[in-house]
Amino acid sequence: MNTQDFLLELGTEELPPMLLPKLSKALTDNVVAELKQLNLEFSTVDSFATPRRLAVLVHDLQLQQADQIIERKGPSVSAPDQAVAGFAKSCGVERSELAQKAFGKADYYFFSKEQKGLETQGLLAQVVDTAIKNIPIAKPMRWGDSDIQFSRPTHWLVMLLGSEVVNASVMGLTAGNTTRGLRFTGKQTFEITQASDYRQTLMDQAQIEVDFEARKTLIRQQVVEVANNNNATAVIDESLLAEVCALVEYPRAFSGGFSESFLAVPEEALISAMKSHQKYFHMLDANGKLLPSFISVANIESSDLSVIIDGNERVIRPRLADSEFFWEQDKRQTLESHLEKLDRVLFMKSLGSMSDKAKRIESLSGTIATMIGANEQDAKRAGLLCKTDLVTEMVGEFADLQGVMGGYYAQNDGESESVAKAISEHYHPRFAGDTLPSTQEGLVVSITDKLDTITGIYGIGQGPTGSKDPYALRRMALGLLRIMVESKLDLNLKSLISASLSAHSSEVDTECASAIYKFMMDRLRAYYKEQKLSAKAFEAVLAVKPESPFDFHLRVEALDIFTKDDASASLIEANKRIANMLKDHQDLSTDVDQSVLVEAAEKALYAQTVEVANKLSQSTDYASNMQQLISLKAGIDTFFDEVMVNADNAQLKTARLSLINWVRSLFLSVADVSHLS
Repeated sequence: MNTQDFLLELGTEELPPMLLPKLSKALTDNVVAELKQLNLEFSTVDSFATPRRLAVLVHDLQLQQADQIIERKGPSVSAPDQAVAGFAKSCGVERSELAQKAFGKADYYFFSKEQKGLETQGLLAQVVDTAIKNIPIAKPMRWGDSDIQFSRPTHWLVMLLGSEVVNASVMGLTAGNTTRGLRFTGKQTFEITQASDYRQTLMDQAQIEVDFEARKTLIRQQVVEVANNNNATAVIDESLLAEVCALVEYPRAFSGGFSESFLAVPEEALISAMKSHQKYFHMLDANGKLLPSFISVANIESSDLSVIIDGNERVIRPRLADSEFFWEQDKRQTLESHLEKLDRVLFMKSLGSMSDKAKRIESLSGTIATMIGANEQDAKRAGLLCKTDLVTEMVGEFADLQGVMGGYYAQNDGESESVAKAISEHYHPRFAGDTLPSTQEGLVVSITDKLDTITGIYGIGQGPTGSKDPYALRRMALGLLRIMVESKLDLNLKSLISASLSAHSSEVDTECASAIYKFMMDRLRAYYKEQKLSAKAFEAVLAVKPESPFDFHLRVEALDIFTKDDASASLIEANKRIANMLKDHQDLSTDVDQSVLVEAAEKALYAQTVEVANKLSQSTDYASNMQQLISLKAGIDTFFDEVMVNADNAQLKTARLSLINWVRSLFLSVADVSHLS
């Protein structure tokens, strides 16, 4: 089979940095899908992306489609002559040229012809056109007087099959083999002579690294090297690194500095100004303190680096001055004085203002604080003030600092350390893998805030549907569950949901508590899936409906230990057998009339069950309880080997059914292990 490498490069204006990886992946996926649709085989596919280009390199692409046999099924051989003649005419042949084949229980007429495979060269224009047009773009641009739309205006198109230019016109561009270098230095245009040499050609001719991941690695190395030269440690935020990588084709890292006087401002504000506005990496000294310096990445090699450094220092100075101004202005008013302003900030239609939300958080925080032994007054105070920094100048400019600045302002106001800490951490965990609040009061306010949002939005009928979750309730629920499980807080989730719902206005449906609980359990299922827990183990615990996520977790851990025991398989099957035997006896008691028991095996199982039940009644350690239940294995096995449960004597049958029902109920005190079968 003859093959060649195929290269597609679409040159554009600078693409949105946050969208670049998605655009690149979508283009690659679409090209692959179109080639497969045409039954064109290939080996591997490389994807490339820089701010000004999206490229796909398909290795060993088949140069011609394989020949195909096209077959059409016609009427049965017993069909009227007119129907058969009509089918033959539609196929362009005589009736005598039709074949007869068995299909199902009858014979039918068939028409077959060989279709020669088309040359790939002639198919690539349509492949590329469709692949580009099928890229999902939320806000496409239109330029000039054409109807062509894309994320940004397109300027050049490279399409090579091996060394041959593909004859194609796509997006108003004629395909060629000429690409472009950097805007202001080096070669402005140059040719790519061979598709397979694309990456190396860009590097040799313009020092452009088109491989996104390779370029990201290069930037990381340069940033670390610059930090080392400054006897510092660079803090490399992965999302910032990816964004910087999407902004430069020819990365060159350098460092700059700013006045030490700015370090009087909370470091989070300075870091936010550097990251969000300027895309700078910050540096820490040996003690982990913020240094008055930064690392930036230029998209050009300069003969006089001092000019670039000076320019960046001049740009960052007013940004930091703004942060300093906001800090000084905000400190002049207390957080408590902002409560009135929260009345004018809408939380959500039908859910009241942010002031209403703060009051709900304050009330429920006090209740939860008493449950877990936190300071009730501090928890309530933190709950009341936790949203007040939303109306400060600093958070108005840097939204990512909400909560964090509230903690600083609380300290400035003379609030207790626990109140300030709870305010600063109450949004945690903000994303997967994020830290939990470090204080009891912080845990309380975080739980209450998340619960208030979930119950309120669910209660007005705006909960997640399918893949849509506009208010990020799934992420919020997962964070809430992580707090309860990982901080070992034994709280009744159903009761908290009901309490939170009742705190809302009458416009919130308080009857949706069970739906919210189910939604939370679905999130807990996702949490354990990430922990690589067996889905059967989760269902086994869910079957007994624990109302505390931490209690749920303890049962899961006990079940994990249980399944590693050699006796577990037999006990799982025994539980499944018992469940099947009892499904028609829903009202059966666990009270056993031992006086009617006659067989030695059933008497022995009864005695063992009494002993285990007594031990379980005095223990809340699920792992230990499962070990006690494992001791019943021999008795259960012997019972089923030697005892006929469905005895002719009704009284004896009831006693035996009650005995195995009692045994099953003891297992159900931890989990329904029959789900593990």
